[in-house]
Amino acid sequence: MTEPHPASPAVVDSAVADVRDTLSRLADEDILKVNLRHGDDHAVNLTKLRAVAKETGTGRAAAVKHEIGTALWQTGDSACRLVATLLVRPKVLDADNLDEMLRDARTPKVHNWLLSYVVMKSGSADELEARWFDDSDSTVASAGWALATQRLVKRADEVTSAEIRGLLDTIESTMADSGERLQWAQNECLAQIGIHYPEFRDRAVSIGERLGVLKDYPTPKNCTSPYAPAWIAEMVSRQSDQ
Repeated sequence: MTEPHPASPAVVDSAVADVRDTLSRLADEDILKVNLRHGDDHAVNLTKLRAVAKETGTGRAAAVKHEIGTALWQTGDSACRLVATLLVRPKVLDADNLDEMLRDARTPKVHNWLLSYVVMKSGSADELEARWFDDSDSTVASAGWALATQRLVKRADEVTSAEIRGLLDTIESTMADSGERLQWAQNECLAQIGIHYPEFRDRAVSIGERLGVLKDYPTPKNCTSPYAPAWIAEMVSRQSDQ
C-alpha cells in the first residue's frame, strides 16, 4: 500500500494498539458464532466497529488516518481490516495495491467493504474490472462482476446493448455452476440488468426462471428475495409506484 506522507511511527503504532485493544474488548462470542456461519471471522458488531473507525480518525489528518489504516490492514485481522477500509484514502492506492489487497481479502465482509469503500472510490475501478472479470479465482472474478454491475447502474449512458447481451450470454451459460460468491455477483448483475434496462427485462427474467438460482433462498418477511425474477419484479413495481 502506498503511503502518502510519513506519519510518526509512534503515532501509528499507538493508534493501532488502541484499535486492537478496543476491538478485543468489544468482541462478542455470539456475534462470532453467527459470522462464522457466513464465512466471516470478526466478533465485533459492525455499528460499533464503524464507531471505532470514526473515533480513530477524528482530529487526524487524512494522511495520518491513511497510514493507520495501512498498518491495521497489515495486521491480517479481519476486524482491523474492516476498520482499515474506513480509514485509508482510496485515491492514494493504485491498481496494483488494490489487486494485492483484494486477493488477500478472503472473508466475505472484508472483501465487500474493500470493494465498496475503497476500490469503487479509487479511480482504478475500470482497470480492475477488466483485470478481475475473468480471473481464474472465482472470488476475485466476483469482484470484477461487482464492478461491472456498479458501472451498469451508475453509468448506463456508457453501456452498449452488445455488452449487455454478452453479459447475459455469460450469465446464462455459467451462473448455475459458478462458485458461491461469483454466483451471487452474477445473479446481482442479472437482476440489475432486468431492473435498469427494460429492453432486456424479459430475457433477464427468463434466464433467472430457467436457472432457478437462489429461488429457494430463505428470505425474511418484508425483505426482497435475491431470486432474480422476484427481485426484478419487486424493484420495477416500486419504480412504478413513485
